[in-house]
Amino acid sequence: MSFEEQAVRNQEDFEVMRKSHGVWDWLDKNFEKIFLTVLMLALIFILSYQAIGRYVIVKLLKINIDLSWPEEISRIIFIWMTYLAIPISVKCRDMIRVTAVVDHLPKRWQDRLWAASDFLFFIFGLAILYFGTKHIHTLIVFPQVTTATNLSYALLYMILPIGFTLIIIRLIQDIVKLYKESSAKDLIIGFAVGVLVIAPALLKIPFTPAFYMFGYFIVLIAIGVPIAISLGMAALITMFAANTLPISYIATQAYTSIDSSTIVCIPLFIVAGTFMGEGGLSERLIKMADSWLGRISGGLGMATVVACMMFAAMSGSGPATVAAIGSLTIPAMVERGYDKYFSAALVAAAGTIGVMIPPSNPFVVYGVAANASVGDLFMGGITPGVLIGLVLIFYTYYMAKKHGWHGVKSEHYMHDALYATWDAKWALMVPIIILGGIYSGLTTPTEAAAIAALYGLIVGVFLYKGITKRNFVRALVDSCTTSGVIILLIAMATIFGHILTMENIPTQVANFIMGISNNQIIIMLMIDILLLIVGMFMEALAAIVILTPLLLPIAVQCGVDPIHFGVIMVVNLAIGFITPPVGVNLFVASGISHSRLEDISKAIVPMLILMIAVLLLVTFIPGISMWLPNLLSK
Repeated sequence: MSFEEQAVRNQEDFEVMRKSHGVWDWLDKNFEKIFLTVLMLALIFILSYQAIGRYVIVKLLKINIDLSWPEEISRIIFIWMTYLAIPISVKCRDMIRVTAVVDHLPKRWQDRLWAASDFLFFIFGLAILYFGTKHIHTLIVFPQVTTATNLSYALLYMILPIGFTLIIIRLIQDIVKLYKESSAKDLIIGFAVGVLVIAPALLKIPFTPAFYMFGYFIVLIAIGVPIAISLGMAALITMFAANTLPISYIATQAYTSIDSSTIVCIPLFIVAGTFMGEGGLSERLIKMADSWLGRISGGLGMATVVACMMFAAMSGSGPATVAAIGSLTIPAMVERGYDKYFSAALVAAAGTIGVMIPPSNPFVVYGVAANASVGDLFMGGITPGVLIGLVLIFYTYYMAKKHGWHGVKSEHYMHDALYATWDAKWALMVPIIILGGIYSGLTTPTEAAAIAALYGLIVGVFLYKGITKRNFVRALVDSCTTSGVIILLIAMATIFGHILTMENIPTQVANFIMGISNNQIIIMLMIDILLLIVGMFMEALAAIVILTPLLLPIAVQCGVDPIHFGVIMVVNLAIGFITPPVGVNLFVASGISHSRLEDISKAIVPMLILMIAVLLLVTFIPGISMWLPNLLSK
């Protein structure tokens, strides 16, 4: 072979390698995203078809169609979507963690504990992979099929080995990245910490199951292991070391614990809120509120609170509300002379309403954990959400008068207000679709969420044209990953809760607290204080799934209705969104306003005090939460 021929061959080999490397990079970035996009769209359309088909095709047009399959297929899609979304969260380091301890350590020890976290997550993933595969083999030997579609359960459970194989691959990639950023020595020390943590369980030291459960959960949380994995790992270790349940139970429960049509509404409400924000609905809500209130002193601040309340009726998320409204109103308030820190603090505080006014993801999670009506919880949260909104509006007016933040006069006030309202008409339809569908009996909460997502997509693409090719896939994937982390948390908390119940721990906790005092006021104050403290350090959804089995029996013994207690819990934990060190609304507002967290925290203190006052009213005046659910139940 001549030199020229060899050079041509080398160039051809290089081009093949470059192209194959490019394909690998593309798959590395997009593999899970392809499936998540398809699955989320399928979920939206199937459930919308179920709701519309039942009332339009069957009842109105009198055409008989088979509607036995959509709910079953939607649950299957939902579970597959969840476990395909987790690998992306692992890759992006976007799992829910408590980092209050880790953040105060030197950088090298942060890297070492991150390596320990990856190692423990890796061990947990291997366990699910192994026992999930064994369960599939059992289902092949002893076949089972689903009721409506006759699909093999062996096929459905394939998501466990597939999903956790992808998770393990992403963990290995993260470990390699950590190795490049730190050193082999730090990596080895991190792995050694992980081995040291599980050593007592491997040696089967005769601790009680409760000691294993809570001891490992606290230790894992403290070293920065994701909360969901801390729950699952603590349960796995307790099964192994204390023989509470067969260890294979953790794999089957990873599937069955989230095989629920109620939980399916969580990703749908999230994607609906995302479509509203990307589609331009939030911008129109702000313009409408400002056109009506902007002339008053502090009018733009009041309009911001109103816009947060209205966006809350679409998104179900506090941070999403802050991001969608704050990115538009914080710069506008500063431009009109408002103090920057007050503006950021106001949006952060008003964003808490996002989890009170329905739809609300925390209410859905509590409804699942407490086996309570999600519809009643939605209704119970409306009045507390409105009260907090009114309190913030009055405080904004007081501060505006004090500092001279005047409104903007308009010669065509009524014309502008009516025009802005008309322009926002499609956005104003969303709460009607969601709540009207649920309380008219036309749709379940899950179907209402699907129709809201479909509506938001149509409005965002064709009417407001805010959803484009550029942000469409991102909106779907981001919604999947956000919900995936939440659902994994529910799955692991369910397993954790089963062992708690077996060991009779909720009853023991209830007896201990009731032994301190029999006075309902003192007990509920203690619960409020506990939840406020927990909210300072733990994400709200994680706190709900962990604490509901422990605190609900106590509340019921005190004569508190489970719906009322759900509202108390959510309002408490919503306040946690604006309390450092884990006040996620503060972080979002800080990023938007380019302000230090400390400055916003100082500005938010008066609002925090006012919100705690509302919390006490909600706690001790049940009618605030219960009048709407009671009215609608008659």
